[in-house]
Formats: sequence, C-alpha cells, structure tokens
Amino acid sequence: MEAAGAVEAAAKGAFVLGNLAEVVERVLGFLPTKALLRAACVCRLWRECARRILRARQRVAWVSALEPGPAESHALVRALARELEKVHVLPQTVLYIADAETFSGHEECHEQKKARKRNSKETAIALEKLLPKRCQVLGLVTPGIVVTPMGSSSNQPQEIEEGEAGFALLFPKIDGVKIHTFHFSKDLKNRVFDESKFAEAGLKNNPDLRVVLLFGYNSWKSGATRFLHQIVNPLNEKSIILAGGQVESFTSLTSENNNAQPGDACGVVGLAFSGPQIQSATVLLDQDVADERTAEAAMQRLKAANIPERNTIGFMFACVGRGYRHYKTKRNMEADAFRKFFPNVPLFGFFGHGEIGCDRIVTGNFVLRECNDIKDDLLHGYTTVMTLIHLGSTKANQV
Repeated sequence: MEAAGAVEAAAKGAFVLGNLAEVVERVLGFLPTKALLRAACVCRLWRECARRILRARQRVAWVSALEPGPAESHALVRALARELEKVHVLPQTVLYIADAETFSGHEECHEQKKARKRNSKETAIALEKLLPKRCQVLGLVTPGIVVTPMGSSSNQPQEIEEGEAGFALLFPKIDGVKIHTFHFSKDLKNRVFDESKFAEAGLKNNPDLRVVLLFGYNSWKSGATRFLHQIVNPLNEKSIILAGGQVESFTSLTSENNNAQPGDACGVVGLAFSGPQIQSATVLLDQDVADERTAEAAMQRLKAANIPERNTIGFMFACVGRGYRHYKTKRNMEADAFRKFFPNVPLFGFFGHGEIGCDRIVTGNFVLRECNDIKDDLLHGYTTVMTLIHLGSTKANQV
C-alpha cells in the first residue's frame, strides 16, 4: 500500500511539474541563473518558465574580491568562479576593475619569500571565460580600488589603496535601459579626431543618452592629454553626465562590434547609459576638501540632487594622491561620508591618475542646475568625482 501511494504521489508531482506553469515558475524562481539555465533544457514548459524568470531578474549584481590568495590566479578570478554559481541575473554587460599591481605585475609574497608573477592578458582571458559568450565586457586595472563587499547594498564600502582587490558589476538586460561599450584610440598619423566616430559609438544623435563613463589609458604617452580633451569636449553637454578618470590600462573590451586589445597608443574606453528613465548626478571634491566636515558637505550637495536611491549605483573616481595620505592618515574618509548620506547605495570605483567630472544633475525632467554658457571644466587632478546612476524605478530592478 505504501509503495503504491508513493508511486501515485510521484505521478501527481510529475504531472504538476510537467503541466502547471505557475507551479513550475514558482519552483524554478528559487534557482540561481546557471542552475536555471540547466533546468531550462528539461522541456519546453520549463524553458518558457525560465525565460520569463530571467526577463524579470533586472537587479544589478556584483562580485567583490577583497582578500589575496594563491599566486596562480587573481582574487577576482577566484571570486567570480565561485559567485557566478550563485547569482540570480544573466549578465549582459560587465564592468570589472582590479588593482594593477597584482593583476598584471609583480608582488612580493612575504610568506613564500618569492615574487608572484601574473600576465594581465592571461588573467583577463580567465575572467572573460567565466562570463556568458554574448556578454559585453569592459575591464580596467588601476592603482587602487573602491568596492562594496558582497551581500547587501548597505555594506560599508572600502577604499583599498594597496593590495589585491577588485570587483565585477553585472548588468542584466534592463527594460528601458541600453548600456554599450566604446573605444577611441589615438591615431598616430592624424592629429585631428574624426568626430563622426561619436555617432558610430552612440554618443551623438542619441536623444536618450544620459550618462557616459570615460576611462583614459596610457595617459603618460605623448599627446594623451590633448587626445582626452578631443574626446571629452564635444561630449560636454548639460544633458549628459560625464564621469571617470585615468586608469593604468584596459584589459578587456568585448562586445558584438568591438573586441579590442590593449596597445601601445593612448586612448579612451567607456560605458554609455541610454534610456529616458535614467537619472544621474555628479559632484567634484576639489583639493580644498580635506577633512570630514568638507567631505560630508560635498555629499550633501550630491544628496540635494534628489536622485532616487533604489536601483541606484554609486561611483567614486579619486586621485591616487588622496585617500589616507590626503586626509592625514585617516582611511576610508570619502567612502564613509558617502555611506552616511546614502546608506543603501553600493559604491564602486578606483584611485587613478586624473579625474573626469563636475557638479552636474540629469533628472527625469532634464532640468539641470542653471549655468552660464561657459562649459564646465571636466579634467582634474588631485580631486574626487562622486557619481550616482539611477537605472529606473521598476520594482523588480531594485539593487
């Protein structure tokens, strides 16, 4: 009798899981993305349910790496390999940033009394192989990292000025938002930049363009500053947020139309965010911001922009000369000030060799702070640029 009852119960369960979409969707909804994709191979019903679940998963996720490990691989590679089994989004765009010293250079390993050696290209390939094939990836290496630990948007962000660290921001497909990568490399034979390339990259004749994150590389090269001005100045419009900085180099840039490799020339890479629902704001912390009071005053200006804090990401682009040295040995000053005013917004970024940005607001009705016709100065040194990007108010999108 018991055996017969078990068989009957199993038959009923099989019928439910093979025919009732609501039940199947409820059950599959608990699975992380990789397991969900495997389950989608079971039958047509499960495949259709999996597709609906993935379309609804529009939260931005991230993977953080804060602890050094074995010399064979960077901490971010190990963290991604582990955490991608658990995430509940299917990444369409990934921005990863890692420390330059251990990602591609040499670091003394005091325990083993020998130098650990890594090849940046090999490390970048290892990272890219972990991600979906159709995913567009932008990877950067910088002198220092700003990262929010995994687990919660309210975790305390960390300014890691030395040592092995990194993060990967995982952007799924978000309704009403388009994110794409771009790359402009200096033409050594031509001093004049062809501005038609802006339109090809979606940075001109795009009424929905709201935010452009720009990252200059090989800034020590002759002509690098002039080239950066050639890129930034035509984009310096009041209706667009521009933010970013100078990095050591880019290590990954893959998309449907762009698979660039780092070269000897200087250039600019970045991410463009388009969509009418996007809101954003930036503030510049100049050299006079040198203590807790003035840092918090800058965050109050950012708070006054009234950018919605749900489904919002914070970015911090700081000079390598700031951090604990600038604040008289007090560490994490600017990240702590940000967290005080934005307790539930995750913060990411880096310490680099120059900053891009100004005080600017782009909101839903596109009414910006009143300015004269003189364009804002966007290129700085020894400053910090704080940026908020709000990706829309859809309930399913909350970070």
